[in-house]
Amino acid sequence: MRPLIFPDRTEAGAALAQSLLARRLVPPVIVLALPRGGVPVAYEVARTLGAPLDVMLVRKIGVPGQPELAMGAIASGGIVVHEAEVERSFPGLAAAFDQRAAAERRELERRERVYRDGLPPLDLTGKTAVLVDDGLATGATMLAALRAARQAGAGPVIVAAPVASSQAAALVRAEADATVLLQTPPALFAIGAWYQDFEQLDDAQVCRLLERRRQEMAPQGP
Repeated sequence: MRPLIFPDRTEAGAALAQSLLARRLVPPVIVLALPRGGVPVAYEVARTLGAPLDVMLVRKIGVPGQPELAMGAIASGGIVVHEAEVERSFPGLAAAFDQRAAAERRELERRERVYRDGLPPLDLTGKTAVLVDDGLATGATMLAALRAARQAGAGPVIVAAPVASSQAAALVRAEADATVLLQTPPALFAIGAWYQDFEQLDDAQVCRLLERRRQEMAPQGP
């Protein structure tokens, strides 16, 4: 199959949304974006599904000197995921993991304040949670998000992304109730290679999309 290169995250989200729509997910559904890159993808999914949008706060723990390579991840609720294969390849990472995890935890708490703006997380109890990112490389961050959703009481947990490595796909399929991955190329070196436009988002862009979806979901007056 010819690789699909997405114009941008918005177009990728629209394509992903159609695949999810065909799944006829059990309502009520909540869409959870992994910030920052997953937010514009998840916004399109939430809009198409008619579902509320929230963030699942999770932080990748990068290998020293290779920050794009995850040695694990942390998520809200004290969830910690270690990437065992990476740790075996880089002996002596345990101390570095703890040090970097502490720094990433501070960033996770900062984003919690900024993105939620005083609002509580949406209640996941018994609901179908759709976890969305712009791509899965190692899968460690998505696995942490998945476990956090379960801890928060979600019913079925669906993992969705426009592209994922075969390694990441296998990792999340082992724990998710279902996965919707538009493509799993045999070699995936960088998520950005699957997008024509892969600009880095800032906090303000994330907040605008979250607020836009809140306004769209707000009850309309008479």
